[in-house]
Amino acid sequence: MAKLDPFFKLMVDTQASDLHLAAGNPPLLRVHGDLQRVKYKVLEDEELREMLYEIAPEEVTKKFEEEGEVDWGYEIPGLARFRANYFRQRKGVAAVFRLIPNKIKTVEELGLPPILNKLALLPRGLVLVTGPTGSGKSTTLAAIIDYANRMRYDHIITIEDPIEFVHEPKNCLVNQREIGVHTKSFANALRAALREDPDIILVGEMRDLETISLALEAALTGHLVFSTLHTISAAQTVNRIIDAFPPDERDQIRVSLSECLRAVISQTMFKRIDKPGRIVATEIMIATPAIRNLIRENKVHQIPSIIQVGKKHGMMSLDDCIMDYLRKGWISPEEAFIKAVDKTRFLPYVTNKDAIDFTELPG
Repeated sequence: MAKLDPFFKLMVDTQASDLHLAAGNPPLLRVHGDLQRVKYKVLEDEELREMLYEIAPEEVTKKFEEEGEVDWGYEIPGLARFRANYFRQRKGVAAVFRLIPNKIKTVEELGLPPILNKLALLPRGLVLVTGPTGSGKSTTLAAIIDYANRMRYDHIITIEDPIEFVHEPKNCLVNQREIGVHTKSFANALRAALREDPDIILVGEMRDLETISLALEAALTGHLVFSTLHTISAAQTVNRIIDAFPPDERDQIRVSLSECLRAVISQTMFKRIDKPGRIVATEIMIATPAIRNLIRENKVHQIPSIIQVGKKHGMMSLDDCIMDYLRKGWISPEEAFIKAVDKTRFLPYVTNKDAIDFTELPG
């Protein structure tokens, strides 16, 4: 057993999402959104470096020594997988491990809208799951891909950095590729995927112009493509994709995006106040003909209005989802205000003004 393995078991036992290890500090766990110190001594740089290198493959430690940071995946069979990031800081080495459960939860178990399962059955197009870091994007995508794996008879290729949830083949053939291990980059893997007879392609993240362009191409050529972006709404997601391209290409990209986009699910994580745990609030945009026209005509700012009246198509605004949770007593008014789009709608519920961002208060 590696010296770090007991900390990973503690993560699972305490339902922690992250483990923080940094030279000059004791270990910390993030439990239900809050960092908590582990009853353990302060870690010295040399000691922590030895512990981190013990579990890392040689190529990972070499890249870390050369570049000062590295992402990779660590697995303890029978316990869980962990997404790892090593980096250097003022007092020495440091690392953060994100827990990736062995069991993939279903859309129902995650409490997500059932329409997400329907997205797994689409014949083609682009589906994006967006949100800030730690909002559960990977977990949602894993649930959707798992549903496709159970309900379809197709070829699924995932391109990840690193591989997070492991998808064992059910009715589908599933090939999972890791950046730096099985391929050099998202773009290289995407380019190759178009020659590998896929039906569904999961791109862990659309990080750069080349990856975005290839993902759009794959969706336009008859594949079902899933990916993520660090955006907080459907409208912002559409603008981020279009703005990634040079100005002289954007009119054509608006047309291409309007043709291939099928849905955007934007997520925000909340701490529950009625019981231990966290819950995801979602905005769901389905690319109906009305939405596609807005994208094509460069009227993206009108998308929220269409979402608001698109409930019959399965759409939901983030603020409506947050308000539902607030009225049920699941989340605090203060966090609802902080993460809502229309702050004024939630201000009357806030009792502790000191707990919110005072710069957001109306004049």
